[in-house]
Amino acid sequence: MKGICEDRVVIVTGGARGIGRGHALEFARQGARVVVNDWGAEVDGSGAASGPAHEVVEEIRSAGGEALANGEDVADWQGAGRLVQAAIDAFGQLDVVVNNAGILRDRMLINMQEDEWDAVVRVHLKGTAAVSHWAAVHWRERSKAGQANDARIINTSSGSGLFGNVGQSNYGAAKAGIAAFTIIAAQELERYGVTVNAIAPAARTRMSPQGGRIRSVEIPEGQFDPYVPENVAPLVVWLGSSESREVSGRVFGVAGGEIHVAEGWQVGPRVDKGERWSPDEVGAAVADLLSRSRGNTRL
Repeated sequence: MKGICEDRVVIVTGGARGIGRGHALEFARQGARVVVNDWGAEVDGSGAASGPAHEVVEEIRSAGGEALANGEDVADWQGAGRLVQAAIDAFGQLDVVVNNAGILRDRMLINMQEDEWDAVVRVHLKGTAAVSHWAAVHWRERSKAGQANDARIINTSSGSGLFGNVGQSNYGAAKAGIAAFTIIAAQELERYGVTVNAIAPAARTRMSPQGGRIRSVEIPEGQFDPYVPENVAPLVVWLGSSESREVSGRVFGVAGGEIHVAEGWQVGPRVDKGERWSPDEVGAAVADLLSRSRGNTRL
C-alpha cells in the first residue's frame, strides 16, 4: 500500500531531533524523499554537529527510504537558497517545505539582551521566510514555464505566539510573526499552486520548559502519551500531501490525539461616533467596548 506522500520531495528544517525528527520519519514512511536539514545546535543555538541529521537519514535509508542530510543555516538567506537547490539537485523536484527549525533563549523582557532577541527572531522568523522565499521562487519559475505545482509550505508557530507565555517575548513574537506570515504567504502563493499552513504543536522535546506542565506530567506505563513528539507528524504529513490541496492560510493546534483550528484576531464590539473623538470621551467608550468583549484568548 502506497503512502499519502508517495514520490513527493520534502525539506524538513530542524529535522534531526524532537518534532522535526518525527516529521522526517513519518514523511519517509508515507513514501516521500526527505531532506533532513539540521545545523545540530544546542537548544540556545550554540554549537553545531552534523551527526544527528545523518542518524535520521540512516534510519530512513535502513527502512528502504531515500533521504539526504543538509547542514545549511536556514536563517542565512543564501544558505536557505542552497538548501532548496540541494533538494532539487538530489531528487529532481521539490514539493513540500516544513519550517521547523528553532532555538530558545528565554528571558524576562526587563533582562532581555539584544543578542538574545536577535538570535531567536533570526532563526524562527527569518529562517521561515528565507526557506519559503527560495521555494516560492522555484515554484513560480515552474508555473511561468507552464508546469503545474501541487506544493506545500508548513510552518511552525506556537501557543506562546498565539496566546502568550511569560518569559518568551522574543520567541512568542517570532511565532506570532510566523502565523501572520503564513496567512499572507498563502494569499500570495495561491496563484502558483502552493498552499501555506502552520501548526502550533505541544510536545515533550528539548525545548519544553524545565518544570513545565508537559515535562512534569507522568504517563502510566502502557497508556497513550499525548506529549510524545511523534504525535505531531500525522497532521503535518497530511498537510504535505495532495489530499490537503483545498486547505491554506490556516493555523492548527496539535497535541497528542487532539487537532484544533486556531481562530485569529477578529473584530469585536465596536463604536463609531461618526466624527472625531475628544480625548476625554474615549475612556467611557473604551470601557464599554471592553465590557462587551471576550478579552484575549487563552488555551
